[in-house]
Formats: sequence, structure tokens, C-alpha cells
Amino acid sequence: MPFTRRLAGAFAAAVAVAGMSGCGTISSMNPFSSSADKAGAPAAAASAAACPQAVVLRPLANTVVFGPGEARRQINIAFTGRLSDVDIKCDFAGGALRAAFDVIVVAERGPAAHGNDVDLDYFVAVTGPDQSIINKKNFAVHIAIPPGAKRAAVTDHFEQAIDTGGRPPGDLTIDVGFQQSPEAVEYFKNFRRQ
Repeated sequence: MPFTRRLAGAFAAAVAVAGMSGCGTISSMNPFSSSADKAGAPAAAASAAACPQAVVLRPLANTVVFGPGEARRQINIAFTGRLSDVDIKCDFAGGALRAAFDVIVVAERGPAAHGNDVDLDYFVAVTGPDQSIINKKNFAVHIAIPPGAKRAAVTDHFEQAIDTGGRPPGDLTIDVGFQQSPEAVEYFKNFRRQ
């Protein structure tokens, strides 16, 4: 079926992005420059810069963490994770594009959950118009689900300098997705066949 092939192709491409290490790095930055840094700068330069489009990759928007045991079935899922949203604000300073990210990550208990805490890994990749990865960085987020609750969400805030590879920000895309474990990749492949 054409739709099934397209979905499988999109999942394979997204997994390829998740599996690649970055060609560069997205280095951590201090908070945005102070007003003193902008003193004397033209008003246009001081205004917020255009950001690359930020998207959560649909095939990598969900992940699973399995409990103990060998079977990778729904009954063995300890926690699920979902990348709910990503918001980005950009600024130019010193000739560099700097961005503030807010990534909303949701965790939910599964049937095999023991405990209240889960650690999830996601990535942020800057890609060019041809989908080539300019740079990529992984992030870990810890979510504590309150006792008696089924799910919890956190907003992971961080600020980064973005290496644009000499391209205008409008030519770039910022892709966000879970860094899938081999077990999660296999589970989703089988899950989509059902």
C-alpha cells in the first residue's frame, strides 16, 4: 500500500537522523546577551532574529521504556514518552545565531511500571535544505511522576548557539525527536504492522 510504504520510509529516514552523530556540535551558551551587549547596535540587529523552523519528527515523537523481561510487547512497557511541543526564540549576537528552546516532554506510566521516575533521551538536529545534518546534540530529561498520577510533563529549557554552516536561518530546519533504543525501534516496527 503506498501510504504504508511512505510511513515506513518516513520512519526509516527519521531513525537514520536519530542514529547519526552530528557533523558538528551545538555548543551550550550562557543566557542571551545583556542589554549592555546591544548598546550601540542598530535597532534592527537588536530585534529577534528569524529562527529556523523547529519541528518534532512525527515518527520519533514517541518512545517506550521496557520493564525487566525479554518480551518487547505492550504489556512489558514501563513508561511511554511523548515530545509534545518545541518552541524556539532566536537572537543574533557577535555574528552568531543563538536560540532559546523550550521542549515539552510527557511521560506516562505503562503496565510494567515500578517506581515513579524515568529518564528519556531526545536529540536536536539542525538540518539543511537537502536534509543533511549540520549538527546534532542529545539531551537527557528526568521526569518524576507523582504517586497516584498516571503522567507528568516537564518543559526542558536550554539555550544554544546554532552553527548554521554559513546558510541563512530560513534555509535550515531544527528537528527534534527521541533517541530511540534498539528495543524501541524494534517495538515500533512490529507495532505498526499490527
